[in-house]
Formats: sequence, C-alpha cells, structure tokens
Amino acid sequence: MIKKILPRSLLGRTLLIIVTPLVLLQLVSATVFYESHWTKVSRSMARSLAGDISALIELLHQDHSPQGITAIRELAANNMGLVVTLEKNKILANVPEKKSVSIVDKMFVRSLKNSVQRPFKIDNKSLDNHLIVSIQLQEGVFEVILNRKRLFSSTTYIFVLWMVGTSMILFGVATIFMRNQVKPIRRLAAAANELGKGRDAPKLKPEGAREIRQASAAFIAMRDRIQRQITQRTDMLAGVSHDLRTPLTRMKLQLEMVKDSSDTAALKDDVAEMEHMVEGYLAFARGEGFETPKPTNIAHVLGDVVVSAKRRGTEVDLHTEGQFVVPVRQNAFKRCINNLLDNADRYATHVSIITSKRGDAIEITVDDDGPGIPEHLRDEAFKPFFRLDESRNPETGGVGLGLTIARDIIRGHGGDIILGDSPSGGLRARLTLPI
Repeated sequence: MIKKILPRSLLGRTLLIIVTPLVLLQLVSATVFYESHWTKVSRSMARSLAGDISALIELLHQDHSPQGITAIRELAANNMGLVVTLEKNKILANVPEKKSVSIVDKMFVRSLKNSVQRPFKIDNKSLDNHLIVSIQLQEGVFEVILNRKRLFSSTTYIFVLWMVGTSMILFGVATIFMRNQVKPIRRLAAAANELGKGRDAPKLKPEGAREIRQASAAFIAMRDRIQRQITQRTDMLAGVSHDLRTPLTRMKLQLEMVKDSSDTAALKDDVAEMEHMVEGYLAFARGEGFETPKPTNIAHVLGDVVVSAKRRGTEVDLHTEGQFVVPVRQNAFKRCINNLLDNADRYATHVSIITSKRGDAIEITVDDDGPGIPEHLRDEAFKPFFRLDESRNPETGGVGLGLTIARDIIRGHGGDIILGDSPSGGLRARLTLPI
C-alpha cells in the first residue's frame, strides 16, 4: 500500500525526502508557537481588554452623573481606544448567546466572565472588524465598542508568512537543484536504451554529482569497447568470408571443367551444401555490425518480403493495421522476417503475417498451419544449430540457425521473439519491436 502511494520517479522520491522533514518541522514550529507565544499573548490581550472594561464599570459606579459619564467616555476613547455609552434604565435582552468558534473570542468571553461578573452579550456581526459588548448594570446597559485588533496579535500573520514563504523558496530551490541532478541520470538511461536497441547512442557528457559522472564514464567506456569489438569482429569475418569462399569458388570451377558423371554430381551437391552452410554460419557470426539503423516503414518492408516469398512459391497473407516508421537496420530486419517465413514455409502450406501496434511497440505475428514445435522444445529451438530433425538431412531443414539469427537480429533492435500456438493449429512466432 505504501509503495503505491510513494512517487515512482527519483525526482519525486527525493523531493518527498526533503519535503517531509520540512513539513514536520513546520508543524512542530507552529505547535510551539501556538503553545508558547500566540496563546499566551492572546490570553494576555483578552485579560487586558476585560480589565479595561471592568475599570470603566468601577468608575461608572463611583460617578454615574452626566459629567462623570462624559469623563469616562473621553478616558475610554483617548487612552483605551474604546467607544462607550450608557443607556439608562434599559434591560439587556435575554437572547441565547451563540457559542463563539474563534479561540480568541472564547478567551475574551472567559476573561469578561472573570473580570466583570455581570450579565453581558457580545455582538460580532453588526460592525465589521469591531465587537459590541453590552453589559447589564444597575444603571442600565453599558455598551462598549472595541476594535478586534485589540484581541489579535499581528505576529501570527508574520509568523505564518515567514514560515510558508521560506518553505516555498526552499522547496523551489530544492526542486531546481534536484532536477539538475536527475537530468544526467535521464540522459544516461536514454543512451543505454538506445544502445540496447542497437541504435547510435546520443553523445553523453559526464556531468552532475561524482557518482553520476563515474556511471556515465563507465557507460562511455563500455560503449566504446562494444563498438570496438563489433568492428574487430566485422573485419575478421570479412577476411574469413573471403578465405572460405575462394577455395569453394575454385572447387566449383574445377567441377564445371570435369565431365558430368554421378561422382561429379555428388561433389557439386556437396559443394553447394557446404556453400549454403558457410553462408549460414557467417550470417550468424557476422550479426548486423555493417548496417546503421534508419527510419523505415515496416509495412513497406513486410510487403517487399511477402512479394519475394510469393515468387518462391510460398502461400502467405499480409495484414497491417497502419503505417509504422521505426529506426531499424533494413537488410537485417528483412533477413529476420525471411528466416521466419522460410521456417514456416518449410513445414506448413499456408502462412499469415499480422502487424499491429501494442502500446509503445509494434507486434508482428507469423502464423502457420504446420505441425508446430512442442512447448518444451521452443526455447531450445533458438539455440544455434538446433534442429528438430536429428538426422540433419538438408532436405528436411536448414543448418539450424534460422531462428537463432532472427532472434539475434530482433534483440539487437531492442525487441524479442516468442513462440506459441497458432490459431491455425501450427506455430506462432510473435515478434515485438519497440518504437
């Protein structure tokens, strides 16, 4: 449950690590401020105001003549910021008092009860930002109008603004800093993804923290070693290809100069079989180091492959659900599909190819109506030189490299091939190619 709530990205988790202590610190600071400062200050201000009103009431009891009331009104206005009036012979209406929601108002009510000890009513609705306190006295109703500022400390606003403002600034600085730290990791991941798909990895410059620079430098060194090994293997196999084909060519020429007989026919078949095997071995060992990926319309490539297969006598149907342009090694990709078609055509009478988009990948399924491959042998079928026909008769199959080369090519593009059961009763080869 916790894993589902936590952010998945490194930036999100890092910011969560930064924000969580920051929020806890603010909560602790707010609690300490409320308990030690704001509550005490508000209580002191409420008691002070209630004491002023109590003092005015005592002065009124001592002299409630018109001159005395005038003097009390001037004293309250000039020294206490209060507006007071006395409505003689008036009785305070017995209206149920609504409970105050504000903590400050509750403190003021409690202080008035302790200081005045007379019936009173507080009106906080009639005037904006002012309270009207009506107190029942023997002489009448003593009314006091006071400003709410006398009950509220502005330090609360200042504290909240400073706390929230500094937190937002720190959060913004942390977000910018962590985003700059995460960028090199994203570039490294993108370069590794492109390299894994067999494409040219973008230029990667080591930057960021020391550990990220070390990882980037290690990736660059690994990429260079892989490219160097591919180049060396390509150069070596070019020489091997030339060395093997030269004697085979001489043998074919010598056989052509000899009179036809049963022995020469058998030798010609052996040479042709040997040439076919050498081509298969070289295709497997060479990989696709000679080609560079280029944006290619997959539907057009499949169409060309199907046309060529039909010319060879293969019954194949093609259905594509749109036009998909993907960077691939075109010749290698054609070889992959051709190998799958040849494998299907060797054992089946009809083959169908369906191309569609599944999420962020292209899916190509090759179905046939042949005998298929037993489920326990499907992983073995991708191993080099593996054949279901243990006699290794060339009439019943190739050299056992078709599926191996096909999977090697598609994995070099970042995809994969999975074998399964076909709705036609034979074998299904499902090929996925990332976009």
